[in-house]
Amino acid sequence: MARHERLSTLLDLLGQREKIDVEDVAEELNVSAATIRRDLDHLAEQQLLTRTRGGAVANDLAYDLPLRYKTARHVPEKQRISVAAASLVAQGMVVGLNGGTTTAGVARSLATRSDLAGLRDSPGLTVVTNALNIAHELAVRPHVKIVVTGGVARPQSFELSGPLATRVLSELTIDLLFLGVDAFDAEAGAFAHHEGEASINRLMVERSERVVAVADGSKLGRRAFARICATPQVHALVTDSNADPKVLRAFEAAGVEVQAV
Repeated sequence: MARHERLSTLLDLLGQREKIDVEDVAEELNVSAATIRRDLDHLAEQQLLTRTRGGAVANDLAYDLPLRYKTARHVPEKQRISVAAASLVAQGMVVGLNGGTTTAGVARSLATRSDLAGLRDSPGLTVVTNALNIAHELAVRPHVKIVVTGGVARPQSFELSGPLATRVLSELTIDLLFLGVDAFDAEAGAFAHHEGEASINRLMVERSERVVAVADGSKLGRRAFARICATPQVHALVTDSNADPKVLRAFEAAGVEVQAV
């Protein structure tokens, strides 16, 4: 197991158990206790956990992992979802992308689509985003016009939120929004861990003609702290083929178009 995968796994275990023991985790992950101690010390330096004698306990941040740790999770599934989602975009569209690892993957897939190029100096695609990493990814693409909302950046997700972001979005109309979520339940709706992100994402949904949720199967059938929107406000879901069929049927019964790739 690579180190970045191990760090992500340790944070996941803390989120589930609230505390972990060095010796137990070392045996579980088949690595030395010294390796686990170094990993926990590194995560403690990032203020993602609190070290204890013989282990660690979770703090609030451990439940909302920074983007640099999330990127290692469900990589093949997210790549398939990103490519499938990007294929829904046509030349001339105004596309919305909120923050998250899956929407960042969609951005990368859009960046490589040469068929979206515009005529001469005109952009073939306009992207509206509140995510700094996505804006950075697409800013160098000549065929993409980037519109970045204002707001205050959140280090865990690189998303901008707050009154400044709201002011910009209230003046725009989006053709197609790719909505990254922390959880999505067919009955309860789409969720984010942070209430500020949920608020700005909710406005993006309201300003969009069509909303497509992009989420791997691990996020489906779950709920998180702050609701983004109700399920009927999401027109389609692009997920991976490993998602629970029963959960997918529940989304279809709720009127959501489901594409599992």
